[in-house]
Amino acid sequence: MKTSLAFLMIVLGACGGTDLDPGSGDDPGTGTSTLAVEATVSAGARVDNARTAGDFDTEFSVRIQKAGVDVTTGSVTMTSSSGTVELLFDTTEQRNRWRGNAAGYDEVYVLDIESGDDNLLGVRVDGPDVHYFTSPTPGAEVDSTLALAVTWSRDDQADSASIRADETDDIAMPDAGSYMLPVGSLKAKKEETEQNELRIRRTNRITPEGAAGGSVMTIVVDNHMTVVAAPNPAL
Repeated sequence: MKTSLAFLMIVLGACGGTDLDPGSGDDPGTGTSTLAVEATVSAGARVDNARTAGDFDTEFSVRIQKAGVDVTTGSVTMTSSSGTVELLFDTTEQRNRWRGNAAGYDEVYVLDIESGDDNLLGVRVDGPDVHYFTSPTPGAEVDSTLALAVTWSRDDQADSASIRADETDDIAMPDAGSYMLPVGSLKAKKEETEQNELRIRRTNRITPEGAAGGSVMTIVVDNHMTVVAAPNPAL
């Protein structure tokens, strides 16, 4: 029976790549249970209040240990819909991590590690979708003497989230799409306006199977924007 090329391409398209599409879910992978792995995929916005995946840059950082000793040889890769990135071992400033980077943010990433007889393969995390601020608007003038209502748009709730302003550390919060920043979160001046950066981080994580106890793989999406605090005559 003759099979048309068009039909074959449709079948191949349906079978290949779907495990790298957003919404494909997590996979804890397999391995030799000999490697302790701490892997982070961190996507940061290049522009204020980024709205598309192309407005982000993504960094990969993986620490691997066997019996408490850093693993410095082998192959460590991160694969996404854009392709595979070979991570390199970085000894600068005693970081002792495997590192790499990529333009854009693909949401779903698969980690593979092979070092001699040890491995951790096919660990897939379906990360948070891109979020962006809906209020206040970028550059808006706000009153630092009042609590500030911050809202953001996202499709799916992340495992965890945090918000940060210039006068706060990261504040853990539900990824509910809204949060009331308390009074005192923004820096202000008595007679002049003052710029402030708001930052929201959303995180998904899984515990890999086939890795040593305490291992984790995390994907973090970080977006930011600037608002302006109005003068505060009371200062």
